[in-house]
Amino acid sequence: MTVLPVLPAPEKKWLQFFIGLAVFVNFSGLFVTLMAPDAAVYAAISKNMLLRNDYFELYLEGGDWLDKPHFPFWVTAFFFKLFGVHTWSYKLPGILFVLMGAWYTYRFAREKFNETVALWSVFIFLTAEHIILSSNDVRAEPFLSGLIIAGIYHFFKATEARWFGHLVAGSLFAACAAMTKGIFTLIPIGGAVVVHLALCRQWKQLFNLKWALAIILTLIFLFPELYSLWYQFDAHPEKVVFGQTGVSGIRFFFWDSQFGRFMNTGPIKGNGDLFFFVHTLLWAFLPWSLLMYYALFRKIRSIWKRDVATPLEFYTLGGSLLILLVFSVSKFQLPHYANIIFPLLAIITAQYLSLLSKRLIKFFTVTQYIILVVAVLLVILLQVFYQPATPSWVLIVIIVALFILMLFLPRWLQTTRFSLLLYRCGLAIFIVNLYLNWVFYPDLLHYQTGSEAAFYLNKNIPDSSITNLDPHTNALEFYVNNPYIKKDTNIVKASNPRSQHGLWYVSQEELELMKNYNYHYEVVKEWDYYPVTRLTLPFVNKSTRAKAMKKRYIIRVIPY
Repeated sequence: MTVLPVLPAPEKKWLQFFIGLAVFVNFSGLFVTLMAPDAAVYAAISKNMLLRNDYFELYLEGGDWLDKPHFPFWVTAFFFKLFGVHTWSYKLPGILFVLMGAWYTYRFAREKFNETVALWSVFIFLTAEHIILSSNDVRAEPFLSGLIIAGIYHFFKATEARWFGHLVAGSLFAACAAMTKGIFTLIPIGGAVVVHLALCRQWKQLFNLKWALAIILTLIFLFPELYSLWYQFDAHPEKVVFGQTGVSGIRFFFWDSQFGRFMNTGPIKGNGDLFFFVHTLLWAFLPWSLLMYYALFRKIRSIWKRDVATPLEFYTLGGSLLILLVFSVSKFQLPHYANIIFPLLAIITAQYLSLLSKRLIKFFTVTQYIILVVAVLLVILLQVFYQPATPSWVLIVIIVALFILMLFLPRWLQTTRFSLLLYRCGLAIFIVNLYLNWVFYPDLLHYQTGSEAAFYLNKNIPDSSITNLDPHTNALEFYVNNPYIKKDTNIVKASNPRSQHGLWYVSQEELELMKNYNYHYEVVKEWDYYPVTRLTLPFVNKSTRAKAMKKRYIIRVIPY
């Protein structure tokens, strides 16, 4: 007996309702202050692009910026132009690309399997913990979550009779993915096609000349990125980038930013762990991670056993495992890198939910209940130890309603016990992330003093320029309306303190340095500071928090 049979109409409506709740939860962090450094960096660059009316060059803190390609900044700057520069207008395009990923996940799974697998794939994708986290802390990965599955879907359709339009669409999405994070993003797209056609022994399709056309089209669609890099860097070898002149933006795009990181020889280095993504996915794909690992095992085993219980489909396996292997061997690794293949992992997981044996159902019933209980307990413990501001009545009402739904769902929805458990796991994730987005993060981000300083200046001193000495305060650059000046501590050491003046944003260490160099100043405002993306237990525990924090200041430097 299958766990997920063809859905009767009432249950289909319930699953669609839960998918709607998942969409709502992904939007729940839309107005939460951006987190530094990464999201604030992306936002500040997009803001500069709009203010400078320069869509070829990327600028941050008054200097040339060469790290990521242009596509997310173009999209975000377009939204800024339409709606103004706001937190929500920065996050909105990223969330919309996540929803595009959900739509293509549905289309792919429905065509390769059935509507039941398609709907469960969407539900699993939209409730995977790191997808919801990334819809709040928007970087490049939400864009890629949509672009990569879209490229795979259209290339899959290009293997059928009416292929040309899909080939063009797939090439366009592939180029946009490369213009978001670099050419390594083509690995899951190309790998999905190559692995599927090879394992299914479709040799004529695999060596068809239309794939050469796809490569040519992708290169053509890459032209805006390549021109922008040439315009900003290759045409100006005198510019100092990464501490040297003669830096080629095009070389960086094709080599240093990708192969350089992979081999740890580029200007940006990392320290990798071969099993990093194995243990990262255990929490990032919650509450579905254990089910996903089992499904991956079954999918790999089907290569040898030719499992006749499911259709032969290896796009998802090729697209996910190849890039995970590359990321694992690479020395440059971050948890959110794996998000780009979550649509593929969601489809693999949903596919095998209907093939669990009774013994495995019992096992996963236990593990999923443990995950459910632990998720809710973590929220309770976070509230007890962190002690954020009192939750709003709206949040309390919604969480109570979700708890009631969790308890009484069996009476309202006639389905298998295991399916009910999966719905309850989704509800637990909703509760966790509504709490995070509406209670925890808003309180936590009061300790991100770059944004707090910007809010203070915009409200109380809107006309004066602000000089920033703190090297990691891109949130200030994005949020402040005042003229923004970035300097480093060399200005303190090299300048005559008698000639300096105006408002400065400084850290404790920089303030001590200014004292040593006989600067005269008055403290305008001070804040408790903590790097909010690197939480530790001493900070989370309110009783020990004061010892974990430092100070940040706005001072007025007085000439004398």
